[in-house]
Amino acid sequence: MSSVRPYREIVRRKCRQIHVGPVPIGGDAPIAVQSMTNTLTTDVKATVAQIRALEDAGADVVRVSCPDEESTAAFKDIVKQVSVPLVADIHFHYKRAIEAAEAGAACLRINPGNIGSADRVREVVKAAKDHNCSIRIGVNAGSLEKELLERYGEPCPEAMIESGLNHIKILEDNDFFETKISCKASDVFLAVAAYHGLAEACDYPLHLGITEAGGLMSGTIKSSIGLGSLLWAGIGDTIRVSLSADPVEEIKVGFDILKALNLRHRGVNIISCPSCARQGFEVIKTVEILEERLAHIATPMTLSIIGCVVNGPGEARETDLGFTGGGSGSGMVYISGVADHKLDNDKLVDHIVELVEKKAVELEAERAAEQTSHAA
Repeated sequence: MSSVRPYREIVRRKCRQIHVGPVPIGGDAPIAVQSMTNTLTTDVKATVAQIRALEDAGADVVRVSCPDEESTAAFKDIVKQVSVPLVADIHFHYKRAIEAAEAGAACLRINPGNIGSADRVREVVKAAKDHNCSIRIGVNAGSLEKELLERYGEPCPEAMIESGLNHIKILEDNDFFETKISCKASDVFLAVAAYHGLAEACDYPLHLGITEAGGLMSGTIKSSIGLGSLLWAGIGDTIRVSLSADPVEEIKVGFDILKALNLRHRGVNIISCPSCARQGFEVIKTVEILEERLAHIATPMTLSIIGCVVNGPGEARETDLGFTGGGSGSGMVYISGVADHKLDNDKLVDHIVELVEKKAVELEAERAAEQTSHAA
């Protein structure tokens, strides 16, 4: 019997579990995907609209910045109008943290070492306990404590880990353990090394991110490399892909990273070829349209869209639905891996959308039946 671990198996790091509202983070909970609003928090209507768009995209948690008293006042109204748990982003002023907890925040993003005296820390911790808030410690290479920078000379994994552990100790000294922690950097190597060290040094859930990663394309690539390598190593309990783009794109990329690692599935996973001279239909345009037309499907399933018969039948054999290009303006539709019927290329998009929507209903019915069976 081979002792080699199955090549698709990812063994997640064992850690304690906390909650952000009703969402479990860490332990054996699914890896949560989150984003952050970029509207003015005081613009309640715009912020609520953005949070709802993030909810529709599948966000488990959304972070909202609360830099001033007006923002925490608006935060109270925002919480009432959305379903997803909200993290209040606080940096220096301890009163904003207390106000946010009282306003209904599910979690406070605050570094306890940065908010002043021990009395102020105790007040924030008391507010968090009184209002069932967890706390996220957010270490960032760009804002390390002056003392650590002077001692280490520059942002480095050791300095980031020490910063995180120092903040954790402050909370533990106040008998607070509903904590998750991040140690982000824009440098992929620095962030990954810091996360590996922190994963060994504590048993708290880790929030992963490559901060200030860049625009949609470059940021996606940097985040995929950094987060992907950590997740593959079993490190990470919640993720945020930081992009200079529409926050909804952060949720999409986050789920795509988890899909690629078989860690979590949401929506239609399209397996498609880059196309070549053998293609029997316009693959690239077809996939572009299908991605848009199928964005509303949350049910996990796989769909192969392949231009020709070289790889098409093999890919279709492994997917829930598939279409492989052929000749004379038509191709073959596959259902559950089996060739089912021919289809004219000009009817491809509408027909595939119809099949996917039907399959989604079937899969949801099967899931509901299983849950009923287990409950019985």
